[in-house]
Amino acid sequence: MDLLPNAAVDSLIDLDGVKDICVIGAGAGGLAALKIISETPQYKSGRWRPTAFEMREKVGGVWRVPSHSDIVEFPASPTGDFPLTPLYDSLTTNLPHPVMAFHSFPFPPSTPLYPPASTVETYLQAYAAHYKLGQHIRFNTAVLSADWDGQHSKWTVRITGDEVLTFDLLIVANGHYHVPRFPDTPGLAAWLAQGKASHSAWYRRPHDIGNTVLVVGGGYSGIDISAEMRTAAQTVLHSVTGGEPEDLDGGAFKRRGRIAEFGDPSQGRVVFEDGTVDEEVDHCILATGYEFSFPFLSPPLLEGAVPPAIPPLPPTLYNSSYNLFPLARHVFPLVSTIPPSRLVFLGLPIRVVPFPLMEVQARAVIKAFAQPESLDPLQEAVAIVARYETLRARVGDSEAAIAEAWHRFQDQEQFEYRDELHAWIGGEYAGPEWKVPTWTRELYGRKDVLRSEWKELERLGEAEEWVRGVGEHGESEWVDLLYRLLRRVDKKGQAEFGKL
Repeated sequence: MDLLPNAAVDSLIDLDGVKDICVIGAGAGGLAALKIISETPQYKSGRWRPTAFEMREKVGGVWRVPSHSDIVEFPASPTGDFPLTPLYDSLTTNLPHPVMAFHSFPFPPSTPLYPPASTVETYLQAYAAHYKLGQHIRFNTAVLSADWDGQHSKWTVRITGDEVLTFDLLIVANGHYHVPRFPDTPGLAAWLAQGKASHSAWYRRPHDIGNTVLVVGGGYSGIDISAEMRTAAQTVLHSVTGGEPEDLDGGAFKRRGRIAEFGDPSQGRVVFEDGTVDEEVDHCILATGYEFSFPFLSPPLLEGAVPPAIPPLPPTLYNSSYNLFPLARHVFPLVSTIPPSRLVFLGLPIRVVPFPLMEVQARAVIKAFAQPESLDPLQEAVAIVARYETLRARVGDSEAAIAEAWHRFQDQEQFEYRDELHAWIGGEYAGPEWKVPTWTRELYGRKDVLRSEWKELERLGEAEEWVRGVGEHGESEWVDLLYRLLRRVDKKGQAEFGKL
């Protein structure tokens, strides 16, 4: 079985001289990369010189709150550009911030447990300021193209203004919440063309959208938007895969399953897979996720297609829009076109706690760049094939289904992944103090009920008192508060059970 890319064994080059590192994006992933690089002896001695390119005017990435210049048209124009941010006005985190925060940098004392986007943006700006990362960031600058020069082992990077620079390492941290994913449901194209449907990337607030609004998608955005629309629309339909038809609140809220077909837009007719039909829908909001997009990487370096079945591993990198393949450890391309330690991707896993995960990934990147031989291509290829077989057993033989599941972590998998990366990095990071703590694992599993209870405290006007002063004496105060909130949830559940 041919699993060993040539580029992997050709990557042992002299890394003792000055090396330039390009970071694409100054969101959470790009900031984590800069911070971890700045802690290395190579950086402190002037041998590693990082530069991050950020297309907007401030750090924050997806958490950048829209400014007046970011105002978007809704319903969306079918030919318009994608919004710079998908943030809607009422968005809050879906993780409690003690779980969500970078390991090295907690949120300030008294921060609401599930803070709004503006608080997260401020947090990321404080992170950048604390570690003096701004000196390495070029704002209002996009990376237009990046090409690998194998002869000289350099990246040729073209940026805004057609300026061309060369780098030794390319760290891709451009996020994956920019290019909306539209389902291929029959009839949807006509709804989009007539402004009867828009992706949730354009949604900001529930007013003036219509009397009857259909929301598609069972993720956090779909749940939040369908709930918020109930405050403004007369009737809200919420379509989720596997949902059973149910009319609630006198028909004002209707749960529905997967959509089979969008009918005549003028009639607002929608047919669901179970045969249920609804009509007079004024607008449909598609909370259907986002595609991976790397417009600065072109063929043959990156092919836009579902990767072929394995083994053997393909010689080039594929972007299915759901996954990048093949990547060692979800970070390093294991292909014949480029050494795995010279191009890396941060933040691809989904259904995870992203900030601390990307810090760990950044440490792995630094290890591989400093010690290319630490990546064993054959061992990594075997691990990729093993994951492929595991997912094939779970989702079937469809290559598209395997691609869709590739970076989606299940249950505690993300925490095992973080611990395994730290063990591979070695040194102090292999010690027990760097393992994901038990409280993080436990509270992550209860994040949704905690979020619901927090919203109830906010509704009652008690939330501010709950967090006042918490965190002034360290992380343990936040952990205690979260467990206290969880006991409140469980006590309510016991009381309800006792009424049965």
